[in-house]
Amino acid sequence: MLLEAIYHRPKQNWAYAYDGKTLHIRLRTKKDDVAVVDAIVGDKYAWDQTITTVPMHIFTSDALFDYWETAVIPPFRRLRYAFRLTSGTESILFTEKGFELKLPDNPNTFFDFPYINPIDVFEPPAWVKDAVFYQIFPERFANGDPSLDPENVEPWGGEPTAKNFFGGDLQGVIDHLDHIAELGVNAVYFTPLFEATTNHKYDTQDYMKVDPHFGTNEKLKELVDACHARGIRVLLDAVFNHSGKTFPPFVDAQKNGQQSKYADWFHVREWPLQVIDGVPTYETFAFEPLMPKLNTEHPEVKKYLLDVARYWIEEIGIDGWRLDVANEVDHQFWREFRQTVKSVNSEAYILGEIWHDSMMWLQGDQFDAVMNYPFTNAVLDFFAYQKIDAGQFASAIGAQLAAYPQQITESAFNLLDSHDTPRLLTICEDNTEAMKLSSLFQLTYPGTPCIYYGDEVGINGGGDPGCRKCMVWDPSEQNLELLQFYTAAIGLRHSYSALRSADIRFVHVGEADGTIAYERRDGDQRLLIALNARGEAADLRFAVDAAPAAIGTKPHAIAFTGFAKAAAAEGSDTLQATAASTDAATAAVASKGGVSAWTTLLSGIDSATEDQTLTSNAAGELSISLPAYGYVILKQVTA
Repeated sequence: MLLEAIYHRPKQNWAYAYDGKTLHIRLRTKKDDVAVVDAIVGDKYAWDQTITTVPMHIFTSDALFDYWETAVIPPFRRLRYAFRLTSGTESILFTEKGFELKLPDNPNTFFDFPYINPIDVFEPPAWVKDAVFYQIFPERFANGDPSLDPENVEPWGGEPTAKNFFGGDLQGVIDHLDHIAELGVNAVYFTPLFEATTNHKYDTQDYMKVDPHFGTNEKLKELVDACHARGIRVLLDAVFNHSGKTFPPFVDAQKNGQQSKYADWFHVREWPLQVIDGVPTYETFAFEPLMPKLNTEHPEVKKYLLDVARYWIEEIGIDGWRLDVANEVDHQFWREFRQTVKSVNSEAYILGEIWHDSMMWLQGDQFDAVMNYPFTNAVLDFFAYQKIDAGQFASAIGAQLAAYPQQITESAFNLLDSHDTPRLLTICEDNTEAMKLSSLFQLTYPGTPCIYYGDEVGINGGGDPGCRKCMVWDPSEQNLELLQFYTAAIGLRHSYSALRSADIRFVHVGEADGTIAYERRDGDQRLLIALNARGEAADLRFAVDAAPAAIGTKPHAIAFTGFAKAAAAEGSDTLQATAASTDAATAAVASKGGVSAWTTLLSGIDSATEDQTLTSNAAGELSISLPAYGYVILKQVTA
């Protein structure tokens, strides 16, 4: 065994409370290096009476490592634990102290999870796990009230630029809620709605007022109520990292300089406020003079912004916030922001815009989720750009799954394009079949998928401003076959909890032909998705186990209670596996092979394959033929 590859540390994504009673414990080893891992667990104050061995399983892998996991319910909410790793005849113990050959007499050197304090358990809003989001750029979605149009408004459907306007407004969204609901969307995320000078509104002028070109605060309340009546949640975009240049406190600072009572609301390097050689003398978003950075450590700034956060939830009834440039704001502000928001609505969703590793913001004291751009990049690199092969893609996904606790994976905001990126169809070089595969993986993957408005009807466009085209409402100009695909795929996600669970396992990775197949399980549901991400037909042949779907790939949390001693004779370093759930976990592994039957739920092969049943052979092998960019979603047939 390569000891240098073995890693664990308590807390964060390695040992965490999934709920008020269950701990998830993980360990990293070199890929394909270790055959068996057991966790030796017990209560530190009653070690001899509670010591128990529980099996671990590989829940994901990447290019370099295997990641092992087990779930344990401690009898008294606290746990001491070590790991026994076995490969062939070699066996070694891993404790907080390091590596040992013999089990110590006491657990003082073991890893320690001190206590599951309920207030520390990270629980994102339950509804998010079941949500399918739809992102709307309001200026380009629909013009429902021409009386609100800017003076320089252009005809709907024209070429977007960085500065032009087409008159999209809140009434336009209300008028088209049926489209959103029929698509299967149950949550909407709006880019900024507050008063600002630009068409994108990320240069806020008044945080307490809907932009007059969009409507009024009352109109937004009408929209929110109409969404709620359809079971649709509403997320607003908050720009708290910076304001706009017309934000009254900044106008005052420009006018009165260091004498302004708002001088300390901003980060000023040099007075007066000006731009020298393209660089403002005050901190901004990037080097954009229109967007001065706010001093969120200043008590008055903090109070103002927290009042904003409270108002729109309390008075308008929104269901959460998407936070722009969230990683450039101090952590303490976000901690107080969370307390403020959750005190008004404990089920409000707090989503941060962070493009990279986000563990520091996802420990239960700041955000519920972030925009999952590492996921975005992996999906696009494989399905759209075709820069990586299936093995590299599976490794990238494996690294993602290992990077965060399960509840973070379940609520991650998984997007493929947005107002900040080229359109998905354009990224796919206008290949709708490649676009479908990208979206199908997104919609069958753990987390919360988000569809960018218009993708479902075939809108294309390059980066900003090309990605901000007007929505196409004329059915004759829409790709109705693509719309039907999105509606069907979203419908399947709502119909099968397995597609919303965190249980995903690759069963086939075609290194040479760009094919993948993966299982999704939840309780008695077991689905299999096979995708061909390349332009040539491919035959897939791989093994699937015939285990009853109820067993699943992840063993149930193992509970041990009372003081039934599970160790062998005192002083022995040999421990006995206990609990009926251990047998179930073993059964799931031992049941490889055998016949299993699968029926088709959704297929991109041809219409004749719908409702077709496929059966594995006696060796447990399943054969599937996929055309170029073909796909199939199968459900296991149970007796």
